[in-house]
Amino acid sequence: MAKAPSAPCSIENSLGVLGERWTFLILREAFLGASRFAQFRENLGVAPDVLSDRLTTLVEYGVLEREPYQDPGSRVRFAYRLTPAGQELQLVLSALQQWGDEHVPGPDGPSMVRRVRGTDRPVRVGYVDERGREVAPADFTMVPTAAYRRERARPRPP
Repeated sequence: MAKAPSAPCSIENSLGVLGERWTFLILREAFLGASRFAQFRENLGVAPDVLSDRLTTLVEYGVLEREPYQDPGSRVRFAYRLTPAGQELQLVLSALQQWGDEHVPGPDGPSMVRRVRGTDRPVRVGYVDERGREVAPADFTMVPTAAYRRERARPRPP
């Protein structure tokens, strides 16, 4: 696995790995079952060099893993599978989608909905406290740590 970005801020480090548009669309397709380069390429219409670069980064940082496969009469190729770290990003994608459904909806409504398996009950992304109770966004705060204050105090390159 690649060396993690070295900024003290986890948001900045995450964006160093995930912060490109195609990355989240590749992840969406992986959650929907795509695993082969050709599937990602066909589903997204992304340029092969961009797709290759994004897949390499996701593998390098442990979000996806490469798994060899071979169709009869063809050369060995690789499938891309979500790792446990990659699976955890479903929450992030769901939060982005939920925000988009509310604030920048598509003309035909949501392209996907989130449901509890086996019940079809709707699911929404939210904050949950240590006891498992939902917390409204207005009822929590982000508290900067000493690492954040040190980073802000550092001189920035011009």
